[in-house]
Amino acid sequence: MSSPVKIPFKSLIHLDRTSGTAVYLQIAYQLINAIQRGVLVPGIQLPGSRLLSESLEVHRKTVIAAYDELDAQGWTEIRPNKGTFIGTKSPVKEADPLKYNKEFLASYPQSTGYAFKKSMLLDLPQRIKGNGLEFTDGLPDVRLAPLDQLSRVYGTNLKRRSNQKYLGYSSSEGSDYFKEMLAAYLNNTRGLHISKNNVMTTRGIDMGIYLAADLLLEAGDLVVVGDLSYYVANMIFQKAGARMISVPVDEDGISVDAVRQLCKKHKIRMLYLTPHHHYPTTVTLSAKKRLELLSLSVTYGFIILEDDYDYDFHYSSSPVLPLASADGNGMVVYIGSFCKSLAPGFRSGYLVAPENLITELSKLRGIVDRQGDVLMEQALAELLEEGEVQRHLKKALKIYHERRDIFCELLKSQLEQEVSFSAPPGGLAMWTRWKPGLNLMRISKNCAARDLYLPQTLLYQTESVTAMRLGFGNLSVKELESSVEILTWAVKKN
Repeated sequence: MSSPVKIPFKSLIHLDRTSGTAVYLQIAYQLINAIQRGVLVPGIQLPGSRLLSESLEVHRKTVIAAYDELDAQGWTEIRPNKGTFIGTKSPVKEADPLKYNKEFLASYPQSTGYAFKKSMLLDLPQRIKGNGLEFTDGLPDVRLAPLDQLSRVYGTNLKRRSNQKYLGYSSSEGSDYFKEMLAAYLNNTRGLHISKNNVMTTRGIDMGIYLAADLLLEAGDLVVVGDLSYYVANMIFQKAGARMISVPVDEDGISVDAVRQLCKKHKIRMLYLTPHHHYPTTVTLSAKKRLELLSLSVTYGFIILEDDYDYDFHYSSSPVLPLASADGNGMVVYIGSFCKSLAPGFRSGYLVAPENLITELSKLRGIVDRQGDVLMEQALAELLEEGEVQRHLKKALKIYHERRDIFCELLKSQLEQEVSFSAPPGGLAMWTRWKPGLNLMRISKNCAARDLYLPQTLLYQTESVTAMRLGFGNLSVKELESSVEILTWAVKKN
């Protein structure tokens, strides 16, 4: 067996004096790592504490503490009058210690040693935003969020003894209080007729879409979407094994005639809609089309997955009530969230459906998100009951309305020759069509040079479409002016 003199212990152990990890633990961890890799094999003797301390230029007590840690974890054996040895019970493969590669031990593997399933369906462009300005796909301004009110009620709920049960594992169904307040809120604002038993809480809209797709779709099922449609939903449907068929979208929303013709030829399982402000073009599905689609769903038996994410932001008039408000046959699954109403970081969404579906979906949610953030739900419930959410939305709507109008004026005054658009009736983004000869990716790169982030996911360029979905809600008036100035420069430099 090798003696301690032949083992390059100094090269095995590299100490970082600036690390937050104690020096004795650094020594112990690196020796354990060497044992696990087979560099130090069972039965080999470790240097005496004095010898190793001199070699590493540390106090002898530091080495003794490291050896004690190794012994406590069972990696070594102390033999009276002989010294400290690597435990003989450790099943490691012997390696040549003189060929030890310190870089190999000091780094984590770059890839797995096994194969696994990969999916190109879930690939999204890397987000490279810095500290500058950004066009989003319609996010709110987090600076407007009612943080004072939310922190007040959240802190109160955290301190209540009655809520201590929520700090452990509680019911997987979330807060009943929140679902009661949410049901009342949706009944008052969306014209629904639901109880808490028709509500399941989620971590935002995408989670609701994912759970609904996982439960309701089988491989090969046909899902109808608009042309164009929400890219994340499309990815989720394809991941579930569904086949997608797109139908045209005009100024009144998705084409009902196209859906009807498809139903006559195929067995349609689901129709996915963003009816209030269609993604990405922002058009509103007319009331007439909504009733026609509900009738078709009953006739042909397809599910309507209604994603009403922008319902709270409508400028011109009262919003058109969702399809779920007129659904008397249990064909609509309604999904929404407070992520836009408050701030994206507050991952609070909901799914509304008949009780038998909610029961089954809750089982599925329970294995991916056992109970959600019940304390946050309790806090949001109080804000809903006190009317704070409603007051916040009323104030925010005025600000976003002003920003929309200013954004329209800026685009018209600076880019009238290059872009065409219609002021969206609601929402926090604008659909803009550009001259076909423009290279949108080059424009995006030009913007980046001036510290304006224009994500690839907002660019739509094909043989028939040259368009961008530009969010304005997250930008103040001054920021909108700067962003349009940079965009104008980037377009002209194209």
